[in-house]
Amino acid sequence: MSYTLDQRQLDRIEDILKADLVDNGVRCVFLIDMAGNIITHMDNGEKQHDIYSLAALAAGNFGAVSAMAKIIGENEFSLLFHKGKKENIHFNKISSEFLLITIFGNEISLGFLRMKVADSVEQLKGLLEPLVPGTDG
Repeated sequence: MSYTLDQRQLDRIEDILKADLVDNGVRCVFLIDMAGNIITHMDNGEKQHDIYSLAALAAGNFGAVSAMAKIIGENEFSLLFHKGKKENIHFNKISSEFLLITIFGNEISLGFLRMKVADSVEQLKGLLEPLVPGTDG
């Protein structure tokens, strides 16, 4: 997969992630491609995560879960969620090539997070789908 984002597009993506997610209490959010490459990331500055390892593992995890979906007769699972004692991680597929990963604490409800992620994903699709061959962006 080959795609190119210009600085204006990257700035707009970061504006969306900050306004919809980080400003609403998300600890860390990053956009990756399905190969595990980080497109951009933002955090609240409180805790540093090894996002490079997380991105690679997230891409592999999403690929494995997609294979499991096919085994049970589903086309795909478009989102995944893992709950921890202190932090949670939410994965949302934006397109066939991009994945949004959000790390958040228990002070944010899953329902609220899903609503904010859905808003972000709709905006991001408009920026990213034209980059993916075979989409009607």
